Amino acid sequence: MIRATARLARLSRGVAAAGFPGHGSLLLNSNNAALQAAQVRYKSTPINTIVMFVPQQEAWVVERMGKFHRILEPGLNVLLPIVDRVKYVQSLKEIAIDVPKQSAITSDNVTLSIDGVLYLRILNPYLASYGVEDPEFAITQLAQTTMRSELGKMSLDKVFRERESLNYSIVESINKASEAWGITCLRYEIRDIKLPSRVHEAMQMQVEAERRKRAAILESEGVRAADINVAEGKRQSRILASEAQKQEEINRANGEAAALLAVADARARGLKMVAESLLSTSGRDAASLAVAEKYVNAFENLAK
Repeated sequence: MIRATARLARLSRGVAAAGFPGHGSLLLNSNNAALQAAQVRYKSTPINTIVMFVPQQEAWVVERMGKFHRILEPGLNVLLPIVDRVKYVQSLKEIAIDVPKQSAITSDNVTLSIDGVLYLRILNPYLASYGVEDPEFAITQLAQTTMRSELGKMSLDKVFRERESLNYSIVESINKASEAWGITCLRYEIRDIKLPSRVHEAMQMQVEAERRKRAAILESEGVRAADINVAEGKRQSRILASEAQKQEEINRANGEAAALLAVADARARGLKMVAESLLSTSGRDAASLAVAEKYVNAFENLAK
């Protein structure tokens, strides 16, 4: 808290000294939220009461006569009066830091406004206290510069498609630098990406055009499927009609063949009966009578 307040106070005095006295207080007001967050992360250092109780998930950095002495772990600790002093109180919990909005330019020259959330944890309280003046501020600045650098390598479409890989690249870059500060970055999440109004409108038009295209494709596919179904129905109908006609002709031929066989069989049986009757005496007499009748009929026809 002391380091964050001192940094903002120096910035305010610098702005006022540059000839903008009203802007110093404006800067402090605009960073009020940052101060409130810093109050959580930077706790005030406790007074040396000889017997000290350190809360869980905290590390107290003790100096003896202005020089680093040791780090108090959670639980009961005893300090020497006057010569020992708790200089820094570091939280060992996971800390979430808002990365302010910033402008970045993609590889296809589109200006974006982007912000995010950085999650980190202190692993070495000694390095976090003495390795850098304000480690959280340094990591925030590093996250912003890394974000601008990574966005400059990617196109706008790739930014939206590969947010996870972008977050991973930022975490890797931060961890390389923060190792000397005793801090590790657990993850980084892009929270919001804002586009210029013209680019946003162009993207909306592109999305609408793509939707219309998909609708037209779906409609044409529906018409095509309907035509295929109609053609398939007609084909099946013709096949069924031809099958029926074929079966009808087969049935007719079978019927005619059966009729011819029946006629031939009847005639054969008749001839057989005639032959058998001719072998007998009565049969020969009947045959002679039949011949005489045919002769008489033929003579009558000639007479006419």
